[in-house]
Amino acid sequence: MSEALKKGRALVANMNPGLETTLAERYDAAVPDMAETLVEWAYGRHYAREGVDLKTRQLCTIAALTALGGHTAPQLKVNIDHTLAAGASEREILEIIWQMSVYGGMPAAINGLNAAMDRFQELKR
Repeated sequence: MSEALKKGRALVANMNPGLETTLAERYDAAVPDMAETLVEWAYGRHYAREGVDLKTRQLCTIAALTALGGHTAPQLKVNIDHTLAAGASEREILEIIWQMSVYGGMPAAINGLNAAMDRFQELKR
């Protein structure tokens, strides 16, 4: 097992236990090793890098997914969970999404706010 995969699995275990299994069940039959590759590459090689703390990386991810638009809502919701687990508050997440109205446009920000508010409500149930 590569060092990056170990690091990625350690991060995912703290932020979203079961993510690799969920991804594997959904995609690995069609795209072999997709789940492991994502955990190794995205989490083990990017999120685990030094130089920027995990909370900041996650807030940047929220910003990017928001600016990309409404079609990213499922990934935005997953990363909202990760960002909360990394120590961000709901207010910080909403402010980052709102900031993207300047760069991604008002529709993208509204879609992001809707995704966040829906996710926050789901988490309170």
